[in-house]
Amino acid sequence: MDDLVIGGRRFKSRFMLGSGKFSIRMMGEVIESGGVEIATLAVRRANVGGEENILDHIPKGVTLLPNTSGARSAEEALRIARLAREMGCGDMVKIEVVRDSRYLLPDNRETAKAVALLAGEGFVPLPYMMPDLSAARDMQEAGAAAIMPLGAPIGSNKGLLTGDFVRMMVEEIDLPIIVDAGIGRPSQACEAMEMGCAAVMANTAIATAGDVPLMASAFRQAIEAGRKAYLARPGRVLEGRGEASSPLTGFLEGP
Repeated sequence: MDDLVIGGRRFKSRFMLGSGKFSIRMMGEVIESGGVEIATLAVRRANVGGEENILDHIPKGVTLLPNTSGARSAEEALRIARLAREMGCGDMVKIEVVRDSRYLLPDNRETAKAVALLAGEGFVPLPYMMPDLSAARDMQEAGAAAIMPLGAPIGSNKGLLTGDFVRMMVEEIDLPIIVDAGIGRPSQACEAMEMGCAAVMANTAIATAGDVPLMASAFRQAIEAGRKAYLARPGRVLEGRGEASSPLTGFLEGP
C-alpha cells in the first residue's frame, strides 16, 4: 500500500497513537499490536533521569511526535517545542494550543500563529485544530506539514461529528489531513480513511477498551481497510431504486 508522507518523511503505517492515557509500561505492546510508527509524547511525561521515563518504553524506530499540550498561546507552544528538541525528540511537533478549559477545544488563531513561529525555526509543525477550512488554509500558508482536525471533542469517543467539515479539507487542502480526537471505534477510523484522510490518531478509544492490545490491532486493520477502499474508489450510490446484480428474466425464457 502507498506510504504516508509528512514533511518529506515516509511511513508505512497510517495509524498514529496518542500516548497520554496509557500506562507507560503498556506503550510497547500497544505500539506493536497497532503497527504504529508515530507516537505522541507530552513533554511533561518525559522525565529524563527519573525513575519512570516514557522514552524507555517506546520501541526503537518509532518516530516521536512531541505535543505542546498545556500551551495557551503561540509563544508557549514554541517554548515547549524548543524543550522537546533539546531533549532529542526531533523537529516534528504536534501543535496544541488550548485556552478553553471546559471543552478543551483548540484555539485556531493562536495555533496558526504557532505554526508560523515553529516553521520559522525549522520545525515540522502538525497543528491540531477545529475543523475550519479557512483556518486550515492559513495554517498551510504558515508552513504546516499536515493538518489535524478533531473528529469530536477530545476523549469523547463520539466519532466523526465533524465529518462534513473534515471532508471539505480533504478536498481543498494540499496537505495530509489526519483526524485527531474523538474517534471511538475502528469503524469510525475506517470511515475517516474512506473519505480520503491520510491517517488517524487515536488514544482514548484504545486506552479505555477492555482488551487494549486487541483494540489497537482492530484499529490497525480498520485504517488499512479504509485506505484500500479509498484507493479502490467506492462504487456509485443509487437513490430511490434498486438494481439487480444480474438479469432477472433470462432464465424464464423458453427454448
